[in-house]
Amino acid sequence: MAPNLSGDISEAKFLTIAEVAAMMRVSKMTVYRLVHNGDLPAVRVGRSFRVREEDANEYIRRSFYNAG
Repeated sequence: MAPNLSGDISEAKFLTIAEVAAMMRVSKMTVYRLVHNGDLPAVRVGRSFRVREEDANEYIRRSFYNAG
């Protein structure tokens, strides 16, 4: 699935893998797995990755599980 690039990309806020991990309360390795599996869109900058804050929030919204 291609990332949603609607709007002006220059206004996007990019997060590091560590920031996404802290936001989701998971390990950095879990975030790297999501990126490498294609579940979480990311941009490679040099040797590191950046994730749009909007994409991280969308992943969390899509991942909600109704256990009731």
